[in-house]
Amino acid sequence: MDASPTPEPRPFWLAGRPATGSAQQTVTNPYDGRVVGVHSVPTPEQVEQAVAAAHAVRHKAAALPIHVRAEALAHVARRLAERAEEFARLISAENGKPIFWARGEVNRAISTTRFAAEEARRFSGEVMRLDTDPAAQGRLAYITRVPHGPVLAITPFNFPLNLVVHKVAPAIAVGAPVIVKPAPATPLSALALGEILAETDLPEGMFSVLPVPNEQAGQLVDDPRLPVISFTGSGPVGYSIMDRVPRKHVTLELGGNAAAVVLADADLDWAAQRIALFSNYQAGQSCIAVQRVIVEEPVADVFTEKLIAAVEALVTGDPADERTQVGPLISEAAAERVEQWVKEAVAAGARVLTGGTREGTTFAPTVLTDVPRDAKVACEEVFGPVMIVQRVASVDEAFAAVNDSKYGLQAGVFTRNLDIAFRANRELEVGGVVIGDVPSYRADQMPYGGVKQSGVGREGLRSAMHDLTYEKVMILTGLTL
Repeated sequence: MDASPTPEPRPFWLAGRPATGSAQQTVTNPYDGRVVGVHSVPTPEQVEQAVAAAHAVRHKAAALPIHVRAEALAHVARRLAERAEEFARLISAENGKPIFWARGEVNRAISTTRFAAEEARRFSGEVMRLDTDPAAQGRLAYITRVPHGPVLAITPFNFPLNLVVHKVAPAIAVGAPVIVKPAPATPLSALALGEILAETDLPEGMFSVLPVPNEQAGQLVDDPRLPVISFTGSGPVGYSIMDRVPRKHVTLELGGNAAAVVLADADLDWAAQRIALFSNYQAGQSCIAVQRVIVEEPVADVFTEKLIAAVEALVTGDPADERTQVGPLISEAAAERVEQWVKEAVAAGARVLTGGTREGTTFAPTVLTDVPRDAKVACEEVFGPVMIVQRVASVDEAFAAVNDSKYGLQAGVFTRNLDIAFRANRELEVGGVVIGDVPSYRADQMPYGGVKQSGVGREGLRSAMHDLTYEKVMILTGLTL
């Protein structure tokens, strides 16, 4: 255990300024339990001040010149690049993410803010001639998008920087104040991002980062001065928010049990390597980590052998080690839950092909087969380094198996057949279909979101900017067109 003195508590960000409350919270590394940092916790009165400031600045924020918004975002991108290694090590320490993946997250956050700056400059009005009928002669519509109002961004632990940026950046781009409530397990990355936001010329009240406990989030959810809620996390919590505030504009990015389909014409070596890695990256704690592997019968034996070899070759261990590919889960309770789900599946008839063991917060990368359809590891979101392999006789059966889920976030289809690729796009009940790769692929500028119980709305910069705004029309009359 690290015997170094407890670090000075980090302040939180109240209306763009550093602040301290009456309580402190300690953040520990999930791998070895060492103290990563301490942060100050806002009081209810300070939460009220942050909301009041966001509400007060909303009109000024919406009227900010585009160049001010874009330059603020460009500044964040530049400063993240300058502090990239510092942020990567902070993410790795508080989240348990291997440093290899943490660096990738920082690079993605840099891209996300850069894309947002570019989209802000393009986010302009459009005109529409209305004189298509004689009664509207001389009339023209000017159509703009206006923010719904201040945004409450509730963010998860698995991407403690980039998923915060995915909410903050589009809000700034459209001129909406934003209050971030980071996950209690991983607030330090969001607080460090606040340091960079405070360096910009954004008006006071434009952003706050409030690391309050989950049980106090209801105060923010209920507040009518925050008309937009953007939530990423579990389905039960997300839908409870939607049910709690049905008149608010709520965007939900929820869970999944993503499927990868391996058809007989696939490159089996490529598929095995990609599925092995992306079932276990983030220790499986990603809503688009591969959980279900659906393999066409003619190649099932050969592919499964290759998959097991690829999984067993992954390096599991200390997230600070440059060689580590699979780190710990966020807590021992999370690892124990995954262990229990695997044991339940085995008791119901499943077979463990590799893995299945736990040591503290680390669960070994695991492959199961012969898993009953109603086992939790098959029909729920494992959110751990566990995948199941299912054999199917045909493409029809494979696509039916993908759709046999209450979730519908993304799916991957390994095939070289263009007709099957377009068929997958037509038939699979998901928000995104990745051909020739895992469902875990996400480009930060693309629309991203799911159907069924995987959520409501879309992220990806332009899509999120549209989601945070509504169309407003001004009609000009008496013009000579």
